[in-house]
Formats: sequence, structure tokens, C-alpha cells
Amino acid sequence: MSLEVRRTDEGLELELTGEWVAQHVPAIESGVAALDLAAARQVSIATQRLTALDLSGAWALRQLLSRARAAGVAVRFRGTPPDQLRLLDEILTDTSAAGAPAASVPQAPEPLAAIGRNAVVAGRDLLHGLAFVGRASTTLLRGLVRPRRLRPISIARHVYDTGITAVPIVALIAFLISVIIAYMSARQLRGLGADIYVVDLVAIGVLRELGVLLTSIIVAGRSGSAFAAELGSMRLNEEVDALIATGVDPFEVLVLPRVLGLTIALPLLAIIADLTGLTGGALLCRYLLDMPLTQYASRVTEAISSTTFWVGLIKAPVFAVLIALAGCYHGMQVRESARELGRLVTVAVVQAIFWVILADALFAVLFMEMDI
Repeated sequence: MSLEVRRTDEGLELELTGEWVAQHVPAIESGVAALDLAAARQVSIATQRLTALDLSGAWALRQLLSRARAAGVAVRFRGTPPDQLRLLDEILTDTSAAGAPAASVPQAPEPLAAIGRNAVVAGRDLLHGLAFVGRASTTLLRGLVRPRRLRPISIARHVYDTGITAVPIVALIAFLISVIIAYMSARQLRGLGADIYVVDLVAIGVLRELGVLLTSIIVAGRSGSAFAAELGSMRLNEEVDALIATGVDPFEVLVLPRVLGLTIALPLLAIIADLTGLTGGALLCRYLLDMPLTQYASRVTEAISSTTFWVGLIKAPVFAVLIALAGCYHGMQVRESARELGRLVTVAVVQAIFWVILADALFAVLFMEMDI
């Protein structure tokens, strides 16, 4: 049975079950036609037990909704309405809007209109962003219940793309930045006879802040832009709509593997950046300050506390989630043209870097309050 019906005091509770696909449309339509809406004030629809839904099944469901609303019955979904319904509504709305004459709208004064437009756009983006994060979170929770839905092969591929292939550039940048910090510190501290504190500056700066922060900024420009470009191209080519039409959840296939893959890869890259940064500081101290490597290693262990390394590493998964969500969100927002794709890729990178720096500042305040 593809439709379970329960009658309550308020109306009908409908539970959609099984596969609502093209092969079963005749049976679905007969079940929908037999539904009695006469005495119902409200219809509540649950789709959690659906195992498959394509456009044919979504059309049958849309016909049921239209029939209920025509009879004056209020309709609500228990949970999120299926993406296939949204796709059908967008198609039908675009078709009807194409033939409708343009209506004349009273024009507000330009400054007020600009403020209103910006406020509406900001509020809409905030709501869409929260909905995107919530959808990704519920997809993850469903995947934890059924681990096969997490798609480990896809996650492994994204770990390779975002992590292993980024090792050379991350290691090079960390090495050069640590050398620059050590050189500038040595020039200032040598005149005070405090050369040994160069090691403290390099070790604490790299392990607590610079290692993970620089790595995250590099990954935001490299992988965040790639996520937005990949998903945006799929939106332009209507590949995402094709997935929805065949009953495949795009968040499960496209978004979640990228988020989990980057969450695994970024802490590993941060560790590599830390090690490379300490190595760069050691080489500069050896050849500029004539400091033996054994003395450098001994001073590093004295300068850092038991939490210095972990303070930096704890930030990495949070930064990874922010970068991946920014890239995937803006990629899924692409519409209409390649120009829009380029604009949203740029926005994704800028926002990813902004959220990373903001989160790092909040972590700094938190750790200061915790005296870590």
C-alpha cells in the first residue's frame, strides 16, 4: 500500500510509503482517487517512509494537493516537502510567468528602494543559509543511522582532492611564513640578546594560530572555490534537477561527502603545516643564529604547554565545516548564467575566509576566558 490514511478530529493524516515512481503511478492514482476529503478540515502529510520519489510520483502528489486545496482543505507537511514538488512548482511558475504581461509597480524613492532591497536580500539569504545548514544536518543524522548513505567512497575521493593534493602548497606556505616570522623576530631580538625567544615566537605562533589559519585560508581559496564551481556547473547543466527527478537526494550525494571529506582532510593538513613551520623555524635559527638543532628542539618543548598543539588542532574541523558549507551553499544557489557562477564562486571564497577569521577570533576569546 503506497498511502496509509488515518482520520482524526482535525482531519486526515496521510503517510506516504514505499516507492512513488512511474511504474506504480496507476496504483497510486487509484489510491489517491479513493481518498475521501469530504469532512476533513486539514490534511497532514508525512513523507519520512518514502523510499523513492520521482517526478511521476511527485505529480500524483501534486494532484492530491491541488484537489485538497480546491475543496477548501488546509494542507501541511510533517517535515520538509519533497524537492521534487519544489522542482515542479518552479517549472510551472516559470512557464506561467513567461506568458504573463508585466504588471506596473509603483516606484519607491531610489535610496529607500535600495535599503529595502538590501534588507530583503539579506533576510532571505539568512533564512536560506539556515535552511541549508539544517538540511545538511538532518542528512548527516540520517546517514549516522544508516552508514551506507554516507557514501564512504565519495568521502575518500574528496579527502584525496582536498587533502593529499593540497599538501605541497600548504607545506610550502607554512615553511615560508615560519621563516619570515623567525627572521623578523631574530632581527628585533638579537639587539636585546634574547635570541632564544625566537623559538618561542615561532613554536607558539605556528602551533596555536598560523598553522591552522593559513591552511584554512589556502583551502578556502582552493577547495571552497572548487566546491562552488562544481555544484554551480551542475546546477547550470540541470544535473541537480535530474538527481531530484530520479528520487536521489542531492545533499546526500553532493553536499555531505564534500563536508565530511574536508572535515577529515583539514586537520591532517594543519598537522603537516605545523611540522613544516617548525622545520622552517629550525633551519633559520640554525643558519642565522647559529643555534644547534638540539637546542632548538629542547627550547620548543619548554616553550609550548600541553594544550598548545591541541588548541590549534581543535579549530581545524570547525574551519573545515565552515569552508565546505560556504562553497556548497553558494554552488547550489547558481542560476541562469555562467556570469552568476563566477560571481557566486567569488562570494563563496570571500565568505569562507571571513567565517574562518571570525571563528578564529571567537576561539581566541574563548581560550583566553578559559585560560588555555
